[in-house]
Amino acid sequence: MINKDFFAALDQLEAEKGVSKQAFMEALETALIIAYKKHTGTSARIDVKLNPEKGMIEVLATKVVVDEISDNENEILLEDAQLIKASTKVGDVIIEKIIPKDFGRIAAQTAKQIIMQKLREIERESTMSEFSEKENEILTGIIRRTDGQAYYIDLGKGPIEGVLLPQDQIKTEKYQINDKVRVYVKKVRSTPMGPQVVVSRTSTGLVKKLFENEVPEIRDGIVTIMAIAREAGQRTKIAIHTEDPNIDPVGACVGSKGVRVNAIVAELDGEKIDIIPWSEDPLEFIARALSPAEVKYVEGTEEDKKAKVVVADDKLSLAIGREGQNARLAARLTGWKIDVKSQTTFAKETEEALVAEALAELAAEDLAAGIVEEGSVTEVTTDTVATENTVETVTTENVDDIETTETMATETTEEVATVEAIEDTVEEVVETTVDDSVDAIEA
Repeated sequence: MINKDFFAALDQLEAEKGVSKQAFMEALETALIIAYKKHTGTSARIDVKLNPEKGMIEVLATKVVVDEISDNENEILLEDAQLIKASTKVGDVIIEKIIPKDFGRIAAQTAKQIIMQKLREIERESTMSEFSEKENEILTGIIRRTDGQAYYIDLGKGPIEGVLLPQDQIKTEKYQINDKVRVYVKKVRSTPMGPQVVVSRTSTGLVKKLFENEVPEIRDGIVTIMAIAREAGQRTKIAIHTEDPNIDPVGACVGSKGVRVNAIVAELDGEKIDIIPWSEDPLEFIARALSPAEVKYVEGTEEDKKAKVVVADDKLSLAIGREGQNARLAARLTGWKIDVKSQTTFAKETEEALVAEALAELAAEDLAAGIVEEGSVTEVTTDTVATENTVETVTTENVDDIETTETMATETTEEVATVEAIEDTVEEVVETTVDDSVDAIEA
């Protein structure tokens, strides 16, 4: 039903397109089984084998040998089975060759469909494989069409297009049909319409690859990119590091007269780039990450990754950045939560904290002293809350008690004076401590 030229064509496809002849034959055999059953309406157990040597298709039915047939499609009489194989006995399974009628045309159509399907699959797999190797790389393409807010880019690889989705577009950039654009390949995914290449202009990977392309020291592994934080179209912070003491990592990225970094800025349509020397000390790294602002003081805890940063009063807006951008990018770059304060605010908060702490200690000491001397504040209060009759008795009959009360009043006045003196001392200590802290920060 299929001549030898058909199998020669399979050999050619294997050589030219990389289509496995064996894989194709297995797919064709499966398809022919389905086509045969549909054509004949049989429910028998059918196998189809391609015979390249004879240039033909063999249709085989598997049947059980019986004495009396109850299922014509799946059973065969013993005497008929013995014509095929003399040693056959009842209960054996035998394979019978079938010569189908009018099946040649159907087989040819099926073969054609399978060939086209396999070629499409091979092309799809080849494209997937090729572009999978291009993931995390930069490609140059031409914008060919739009669909809603998405742009489709001709990447020069036949019918395969790159799709630039809205979230991967820089808001400040305007794209036009036939514009040439460099994009970062985020991922390659399979869709019912074939492979689709998702590309981006906003990914931090684009910045990383641009630096690798422009800076030989990064490409060769001498300088390492440790982290990148980016708000596409506005600002990027990139932390770099080298183990070679003879290499200036920042200078290597900037290049002579800024030629390297300027090329990257131009590709990103004027996006500002801060190149930060990475530090193993997280607090020092945080101070550097807030560039271009100069940091006076940093404190923080590794456990919760929270840092408090102090800058000069006139540098606070620079450290925070427009709408908090500089501090926000620094936080992303370092992985820490950063609270930026001016020197004045920090000094005031420090003073308030010290005063509150000192007053709390003083109150605790006074409470402890009162309990030790008088036994119980509750007892004093209970004794003081007297009835009207008791007050009258004190007034009319006990002048000595009045004198005692005057003596107690005098002692109370002395105690108040002592407390005021303690408070003056606390205030003097706090002011001295705060002044010393501020002097240390300014130094």
